[in-house]
Amino acid sequence: MKRWTMVVVAGALLALACSSLPTLTLPDIATLTVITPQPQVETTSRPNLPPLAPAVGLPSESTSSALSDLYQQVNPGVVSLRVFTAEGGALGSGFVVDTQGHIVTNLHVVTGATEVEVDFPSGQMAHGKVIAEDPDSDLAVIQVTVPAAELMPLPLGDSSTLRVGTPVVAIGNPFGLSSTMTLGIVSGLGRTLDSERASPGGGVFSAADLIQTDAAVNPGNSGGPLLDLQGFVVGINRAIRSTSVTASGDVVNSGVGFAISVNVVRRVLPSLIEKGSYDYPYIGITGMSEMHLAEQEALGLPHSSGVYVQDVTAGSPAEKAGLRAGSRPTTLTGLLAGGDLILAVNDTPLRNFSDLLSYLVLNVSPGDAVRLTLLRDGQQEEVSLTLAARP
Repeated sequence: MKRWTMVVVAGALLALACSSLPTLTLPDIATLTVITPQPQVETTSRPNLPPLAPAVGLPSESTSSALSDLYQQVNPGVVSLRVFTAEGGALGSGFVVDTQGHIVTNLHVVTGATEVEVDFPSGQMAHGKVIAEDPDSDLAVIQVTVPAAELMPLPLGDSSTLRVGTPVVAIGNPFGLSSTMTLGIVSGLGRTLDSERASPGGGVFSAADLIQTDAAVNPGNSGGPLLDLQGFVVGINRAIRSTSVTASGDVVNSGVGFAISVNVVRRVLPSLIEKGSYDYPYIGITGMSEMHLAEQEALGLPHSSGVYVQDVTAGSPAEKAGLRAGSRPTTLTGLLAGGDLILAVNDTPLRNFSDLLSYLVLNVSPGDAVRLTLLRDGQQEEVSLTLAARP
């Protein structure tokens, strides 16, 4: 069985955290393979055959023109990042968000940076200063001082309008190839990944409301924009999932990439720019990401939709509100029955843990009271809970 590997897509392989790989210094120059053109062979026409249909997946001439126009419109606002650390360096991407010189990227791109070089498509280069970090969503804000003509902010869209199948493009700096554009679709919505923040229980908090896409992203794309075909940023490319790496240690793109939704960015960015951080709401439970049939049956639950509470953190809002974790052994090792099943928050139905996280991140703040609809001992109940900030 192949194992999936989740890889953040900063460049220079440092993001792979493979101790057996050598530390690379910038610039990292990829080896190119030149393909010799083959001679064209004239074939005999067959007038009785119907014309060939256009190849599936190839854009029409009008679509190609629109994509070219889109690239010309948005590429000036996308930057390439060269990040230097005590261990070596990495490549990444980012984009301009205002005329004050603020650039958004991923936190993992600039973690441990001793120097950040920001390269604009025009050839302008500048030193960047990291002014804000958000480990919960893996975001960072860099500020640069450059001529005003270089600052071409990209407009932020609305990721709630996305649907599976919506066309999107990614622009970034894969393997140091700046201003690279790739095309794909939204493959999934409401995904979760581990955040960059440790939780009190020894694990890590989860980052919510990620977009899954098959637009090709590779090491160096981290922090670059994912855009709709109107030129609005709908996400920030963060990670790819892959089964293998090449002989040189480069991650093999598998068509499964993840981007932070722009609605998360919209919510946290003003606070990051103003005070350098953002407080996320906190309940204090460990829940099952999704429940399978065998687990549902072992727990004796009538259905599998909702968030099953596996653990409640001591001193958390969940404990103060009286939420219950599982306590009785089941036929499945490590799975305890008797916990609450959270069916809805503020009357918004929940299918799984991802839905709960997305609702909290996008709609409420620490100090807000929320109403949880629970299934407890076979009976439906409502519990009020006051949110805290993530510790």
